[in-house]
Amino acid sequence: MSASYLATKPQKIVLGLLAVLALASFVPFPSDTAAAIVSTLTLVYLVTLIDRMHLFAQGLSHHPAIQVSDEEARALTEEELPVYTVLLAVYKEHEMMAQLLSRIGALEYPSEQLDIKLLLEADDSETIAAARSAVDSCVHPVELVIVPAAQPRTKPKALNYGIQSARGEYVTIYDAEDSPDPLQLRRVVAAFRRSPPELACIQAMLKFRNDRVNTLTRWFTCEYAIWHAYVLPALMQGGSPIPLAGTSNHIRMDALRAVGGWDPFNVTEDADLGIRLARFGYSTAVIDSVTYEEANSDPINWIRQRSRWYKGYLQTFLVHTRHPIELWRQLGPGGTVRFANVTLGTSLLPIANAVFWWLIPVWVLGQPALLRSLFPPFCLYIGLFSLVVGNSAVVLSGLLVCRAEDKPHLAMAALFVPAYWVLMAIAAVKALVQLVFNPFYWEKTEHVLDESQNGD
Repeated sequence: MSASYLATKPQKIVLGLLAVLALASFVPFPSDTAAAIVSTLTLVYLVTLIDRMHLFAQGLSHHPAIQVSDEEARALTEEELPVYTVLLAVYKEHEMMAQLLSRIGALEYPSEQLDIKLLLEADDSETIAAARSAVDSCVHPVELVIVPAAQPRTKPKALNYGIQSARGEYVTIYDAEDSPDPLQLRRVVAAFRRSPPELACIQAMLKFRNDRVNTLTRWFTCEYAIWHAYVLPALMQGGSPIPLAGTSNHIRMDALRAVGGWDPFNVTEDADLGIRLARFGYSTAVIDSVTYEEANSDPINWIRQRSRWYKGYLQTFLVHTRHPIELWRQLGPGGTVRFANVTLGTSLLPIANAVFWWLIPVWVLGQPALLRSLFPPFCLYIGLFSLVVGNSAVVLSGLLVCRAEDKPHLAMAALFVPAYWVLMAIAAVKALVQLVFNPFYWEKTEHVLDESQNGD
């Protein structure tokens, strides 16, 4: 279950045979082959769209995330609170050390029960120096862990190194720009205490604090709200595997060790771990506790980050479909389809979006014969339904989130969200290229330090 190599020999054979079959049929029957491909994409698009809207509607109506009140969280005594490991994997973040340790210091948890490890790369001298200067200012004790220089140079490699000496019964990860709910650790402990033994991971919700910076941060905020506050809790309620976020996931240490830790070769080690936990028979839940992050406000930086996510999702899909029958048996039919939808569908459908949009000016420019050859009648109607009804439903979901989250300033961005999908298509193409030529390269996300830009 490692992404240390891209595909197995059987996977390469299957992909090669499909390519040969497509080419062999395209040469003598170009129109029929193209129509078959377009019809398949259209059906997959429709199924994915319906499933995602169903999940959103379910999350919007039932709000199935675990609720732990402030009173219940603070009622836990020191004797009831276990040792909690907090991993802070940072790289080239020297300017954020003071902010990070200040926010971690705000956690309401007994210092004696905290095992905070600041994971620093051995060659990152600036961040190491800044950490040594700032560490004494933190309310809680912080251990500096120097991660030896070794390949692959990824966050999960550092996390695996960090847990070698971890003392906690539970472990969580925070990023350099994170502002977690001060009661988050206590809420998670309370949630684990009243949950079944198969629950191995609890994912906190992620939101952005700089949603007013520009249109891009508004789009990103709407997308995150839909995903973390509504879709993930609905996946939890349906027993589907949950692709974890890269931060604020709280994991039982025994379960983490049982499934082998993080895959250091997967650039979305979080999503991969969520699928692996499900395959080992563990469950994941979502808790109504928020960690505030910083949304990318620069389009180039956003594409770098999103292309890494898409590439990691593709890695995760390839890894877990090496033995598809076993995957089907472990996750079940519904779980397997949801897994493919979230990983493969999320990564490739933005490209399909761009291709289908390109066909609209083809129609406008008076080439209906070409479209008739590509779209059989039933396929054309499905495509029109997805274009008109489906896209309208996605836009409406964004507007509903603006109302539910009491953020009316996001409404205009939600109306024009199709422009955001163009950026997604660019990132998806970039991810495909990198998957082939540079699969393990970790594109670091740069963070803006100007707190005055942050919104409410």
